[in-house]
Amino acid sequence: MKSKKIFIRVDASYEISTGHVMRCLTLANLFTKAGIESMFICRDLPGNLNHLIVDRGYKLCVLPCPVTKQQSKQFQNPYEAWLEVDWEIDLLQTVNIIKTDPSSSCLIIDHYSIDSKWENLFHRLTGKKIIVIDDLANRSHFCQIILDQNISNNNSRYDDLVPKSCVKFLGLPYVILRKEFMNEKINLRKRNGSIRRILVFFGGSDPTNETFKTIQVLKNPMYSEIHIDIVVGDSNKNKETIRYLCNEAPNFYYHCQINNMAELMVLADLSIGAGGTSTWERCYLGLPTLTIVTADNQIEITDLVNDQGAICHLGESSKVTSEKIAQELNLFIQNPLKVTKMSQKALDLMDENMLDSFIERVVDSINDTN
Repeated sequence: MKSKKIFIRVDASYEISTGHVMRCLTLANLFTKAGIESMFICRDLPGNLNHLIVDRGYKLCVLPCPVTKQQSKQFQNPYEAWLEVDWEIDLLQTVNIIKTDPSSSCLIIDHYSIDSKWENLFHRLTGKKIIVIDDLANRSHFCQIILDQNISNNNSRYDDLVPKSCVKFLGLPYVILRKEFMNEKINLRKRNGSIRRILVFFGGSDPTNETFKTIQVLKNPMYSEIHIDIVVGDSNKNKETIRYLCNEAPNFYYHCQINNMAELMVLADLSIGAGGTSTWERCYLGLPTLTIVTADNQIEITDLVNDQGAICHLGESSKVTSEKIAQELNLFIQNPLKVTKMSQKALDLMDENMLDSFIERVVDSINDTN
């Protein structure tokens, strides 16, 4: 009996960062357990995670790196330039890969640059079903299933953006979490508000170099008794400088492209990090966080979570100074009750995880096709 296959169109780069690929790897793990083989389609962009996909045991089809930078033009979708090629070229290259494997039944798309014009033509050329992972709700999609894991004040935000027949999985119950987070949640300790350990993580690439800014704060001798874990991704351009700075301080511990993030979050009493997908991981484990927004698409979600009291939003990276980080950090250190309240607010924000129902729906859709 032939194995059932699903293609995943996703990219990582210095500009895009790594979150999209990482959450698609989580989905691929779940599909594997359900008997579905995942095959990734990724462009060869600077700062990609293609090596990691292969290291995790998944098949990878690489789209060529653009020879020249895409010509500047006016885009309806501000993220469309992230494809690095015209959307028609990206589409046809993807279609050519799909057609080499007729046994595949559908395509998952997790890409801010792709919208209904790409998806509609893909479906006409291949007849394959389309599943979209999105968290912007800023463009139309042609798809059979859509998943948006983010919190929102607008529960009908996709009503006019997808076909009426599209099955929607929206909100925090469908947060894409690796199994390690669910395992750590089972025996989660209750934080007492004392800050003895701090976790610093600003995403896989940290394009605005917030890690360096934060290290400059934490190297103050007043924090010398605090255990500080610094986590960077392999695509962080400044990782060697950060490694050097960590090696200079006996209470700093450097980690690069790790697989035990949930463990470090559980051990931490406070986190300093970016918005984005890590927000939900930290909230799920009740980790209080000083959050700095490093990309425009993080602003709305970060504000919403801040309003719930589950994080402390310091502001956009260009406006957050070292002095601001130190000021807020000291307020938390001096006020254990503030820490415990935020931890509980974060835990209360997260519903029971129901991602399995999304996986089951996709698997049923694949089985209906074959």
